[in-house]
Amino acid sequence: MSDITVYQPDLLYRSGRFHAGGTLLVGADGRILPEGAIPEGARVVRLPGRALLPGLVNGHSHAFQRLIRGRTEYVASGSGSDDFWSWREAMYRAAESLNPEEVYLASRQAFLEMLLAGITSVGEFHYLHHQPDGTPYVERNALAYEVIRAARDVGLRIVLLRVGYARAGFRVPENPRQRRFIDKDVDTFLSTVEELAREVEGQPGVSVGLAPHSVRAVPREWLTALAGVRGERPVHMHVAEQPKEIEACVAEYGLPPVALLEEVGLLQPRFTAVHAVHVTQEEARMLGKAGAVVCACPSTERNLGDGIVAADRLVGAGVRLSLGSDSQATVDLLDETRQLEGHLRLSRVRRAVLDPGGGAVDGLAARLFEMATVNGARSLGLPTGALEPGAPADFFTVDLNHPSLVGASPASLLAGLVFGADKAAVREVAVEGRLVVRDGHHPRTEESGRAFHALARRLYS
Repeated sequence: MSDITVYQPDLLYRSGRFHAGGTLLVGADGRILPEGAIPEGARVVRLPGRALLPGLVNGHSHAFQRLIRGRTEYVASGSGSDDFWSWREAMYRAAESLNPEEVYLASRQAFLEMLLAGITSVGEFHYLHHQPDGTPYVERNALAYEVIRAARDVGLRIVLLRVGYARAGFRVPENPRQRRFIDKDVDTFLSTVEELAREVEGQPGVSVGLAPHSVRAVPREWLTALAGVRGERPVHMHVAEQPKEIEACVAEYGLPPVALLEEVGLLQPRFTAVHAVHVTQEEARMLGKAGAVVCACPSTERNLGDGIVAADRLVGAGVRLSLGSDSQATVDLLDETRQLEGHLRLSRVRRAVLDPGGGAVDGLAARLFEMATVNGARSLGLPTGALEPGAPADFFTVDLNHPSLVGASPASLLAGLVFGADKAAVREVAVEGRLVVRDGHHPRTEESGRAFHALARRLYS
């Protein structure tokens, strides 16, 4: 009996277009094999009525924030308005309360929802490190291990972006609500990351990256030290999300965040600026010249009133964009792509703002889909994002007869997916060739939902 598995959908998305009658051959190691004849004895998995595409890559996530969905959508009594900063105070309630097992339960629910939406990889921007009073756990990466366990238990590939956090901000008094985030110095942060990386080395579907939180939370000396770290480990950072952040950065350094990062040498091809909402044309040029990635999170940026990512400006400067679910206001990466373009249409008062030109029906959709796959993988240092020989067989399928897709032709299907598909159209999801979602169902859905519901009742009843 052959160790090869052959997936046979009606349509296979490869090399930028759908192929009728295509097959995906997967070896025993979960990697894609070159196209060719089906070997004798191979296990054939027929997927009638399905289109098969590379798995989506979620470049930025705070999994535990799934707990606050729907719980911050109002103006608090005595407040004239609500914004990012008041939302942040509400978010701290969850951050302060969770024990290690509850971090696992909250993360597992978010990760399971990602899989059901066709996401096969996540960059988890993890900043819950210590006990509620700020005392390190005996195992100082205890909470990171719980987040990793949650991802692997449901079958999701994870890059644990271990956050460095030094302070509440420039000339801002210590915030006791941030005690779980703080590392005493940059050497402690770096040694903790390396310890975590050693511990997970060799675990399938797990890798580690560096994540200085933001210029408000990490001072210049930390940024300089991080710029000197050798290797290919990805570096992610919140950048220019809020005007107040820019004002504080200019007050402290005489430079806005992107210019500061360029000056200290942190803008590199392995660097991803998360959000980058409030950047100038010159800062976009800096990001493009450095080969950096920007990870936009439109659903969260909209939910928090952050502003609109000038994706047209960034793309025009040669910046690659990826996408993330961030606060889990929603978990639907295809919807993130349509929000990115849709926000631009509202602000620019025209259609198809990011269309690359050429008149192709699916040209704009292909660009946006690349952000949700190839660019996300590049940002996280992963060999995924496309169904190419040698790459892990991370993929999802959609039901061609789903009401949101019915009637699409192969030529219009990608645009139909990006601009109109309901995430319920996702039916199968595989990571390294192993199906973890079958016909829209994950085997741990009910168990995870019950545990998450009990946790939410404890925190908010």
